[in-house]
Amino acid sequence: MRPELVQATELLRSRDPQSIEQALLLLQDTVFSFSMKVCGHREDAEDTMQDVLLKSLPYLAKLENPKALAVWLYKVTRNRCWMSRRRSKFAPKQMLALDDLIPTSSELESLATHPDKSPEHNAISQQESEKLQQAILRIPANYRLILVLHDMEDLDTSEVAKVTGLREGTVRVRLHRARLFVRRELTLDGNSEGHKSTSTKKSARPTKCREMFASLSEYIDGRSDNLSCEHIQKHLQTCPPCMAFISDLEKAIDRCRTYKVPCKSETTDKIRALLVKEYLRILESVPNRNHVN
Repeated sequence: MRPELVQATELLRSRDPQSIEQALLLLQDTVFSFSMKVCGHREDAEDTMQDVLLKSLPYLAKLENPKALAVWLYKVTRNRCWMSRRRSKFAPKQMLALDDLIPTSSELESLATHPDKSPEHNAISQQESEKLQQAILRIPANYRLILVLHDMEDLDTSEVAKVTGLREGTVRVRLHRARLFVRRELTLDGNSEGHKSTSTKKSARPTKCREMFASLSEYIDGRSDNLSCEHIQKHLQTCPPCMAFISDLEKAIDRCRTYKVPCKSETTDKIRALLVKEYLRILESVPNRNHVN
């Protein structure tokens, strides 16, 4: 869970206007950033942020548990964002199949011999941030939501399951395929010819590695049982291309985890001033015992 939500929960218990303003600033950043990652349009994200927080004010004073606040806030924001989102021109229509995301033998060999092509060497800049945003928007929406919640908003699997209404096993499957998709997009730099060549080389896929590729996220996240972990480690010791691939995947995941979407503008400042005023008005009807002075 984002530490900002823990801090916001604590600040909301105060009746101090400055503390409340800081809490609402943190919530603004969270809702706006999440909306941008899911929908990709600043206007929609700003509208979602304003609408969600205005409607949330009567409930914020009652939510004292950070996890409860996180699940509730993301669920409300997801619903609002889904209603207003514009379909991305990058978004594919098909579901993500594991076989389409597993690299070919030649691609694995290229990773092992040309590590400079990996996402690690993409400088963190405005241009690279836009490239990552576009890569995320190419993910089908039902997979994208899982990636954003887990790797970018720092919710654990059980919390993602509560927000989405999915079983935890389904969350893990979709998370892994979304990660593989983003890694491929970053490596190929969104080149449509590269995607075409990848999808037409199914016969060249390294079948002996398929089982390992299906469980890489469990291995990376430390969720594999001892037997599976030993099996993957043994394979990696004898397969440099697969070792290069898992390193490449970890770097792509780290890019997602460190991606930031700023939410600073005159509009958000004006909205926050209104939110603080309204929240203080609502607090007048809330007993003092529910808050820490």
